[in-house]
Amino acid sequence: MSNSLLKNFKSGAVLSFGELLLRIAPDAGGNWLNDNTLPTYIGGAELNVATALALWDVPSRYITALPNNGLSEQIIAYLNKKNINTSSVFYHGDRIGLYFLTKGKDLKHDALIYDRANSAFAGLKAGMIDWDKVLDGVSWFHFSAICPAISQQVADVCLEALEAASAKGITISVDLNYRSKLWQYGKQPQDVMPALVKYCDVIMGNIWAAEKMLGIEVFGDIHESGQKSIYLKEALSSSERIIGQFPKCKAVANTFRFDEADDIKYYTALFIDGTFNTSHEYCTTTIVDKVGTGDCFMAGLIYGFYNNQPAQQTLDFATAAAFTKLFIASDATTNSVEEIIGAIKYE
Repeated sequence: MSNSLLKNFKSGAVLSFGELLLRIAPDAGGNWLNDNTLPTYIGGAELNVATALALWDVPSRYITALPNNGLSEQIIAYLNKKNINTSSVFYHGDRIGLYFLTKGKDLKHDALIYDRANSAFAGLKAGMIDWDKVLDGVSWFHFSAICPAISQQVADVCLEALEAASAKGITISVDLNYRSKLWQYGKQPQDVMPALVKYCDVIMGNIWAAEKMLGIEVFGDIHESGQKSIYLKEALSSSERIIGQFPKCKAVANTFRFDEADDIKYYTALFIDGTFNTSHEYCTTTIVDKVGTGDCFMAGLIYGFYNNQPAQQTLDFATAAAFTKLFIASDATTNSVEEIIGAIKYE
């Protein structure tokens, strides 16, 4: 593992920054109307990372914005019980963001409905958060592309945080989550993301997200090829070009999840120190919940880096963590390190 990536890392906590969301999960048949039951999950991409890290005994902090009311108080107490440090949460505004996702579907389907306009997090502006104070004792800062997708002012807050973290020598990671329903304020991802990604040491996503957000073109007509070898070859090329375009970046991770009816195939890759590592290909025909698999993978990468594991070992752990999340009915994993290690399959 890269010494420059790990420099001073284990001396501090991992801070995840993003919007806490309540996921409302109606069933596809509408039985919730008759049963008066509407399952609710506490989530948000960055909180899912923070939750997994805390579960795996990595010092985990979380910063978001919430209204100062009784519901927020209950949520914070719930997170604290999971050993997530929430002391930096910023209180203002009037509401918590929601999204509705029909049970069994994923975030790419029409079953997704956002209700997060004018939330406390969406109301954040540069200058509100004292980043110098918040980043004290932090050695890794994580965010995702969901944050700057919300509005220009939230993108400005992200930039403010990244500049402060970079000035302190903090390792920075980003998940290139693309949410088309969020980029609605007149900017395209390529107008915003490159200026943020230039601060990042670890970039996670896939070849299509890198193309959409960073302009790293996917060469050739491979979109429907379905061939693992072709996708991995393109992932290597994309990773090399990302590092060439963003010199601060030291590691690029790609995840591939293909859903065909009930047949899911999942594999990943990690490019670091000039070496391209690939995972075993996992397959299943039975899942419980697709939400949060990518977040779990990101947490697995951070876990491996934190514990100074070799790149292949880090990738194997992160991939197994993500795959086993498919069988858990929540936004974040509940699997222990030992359970994930026991689920690892090797090439």
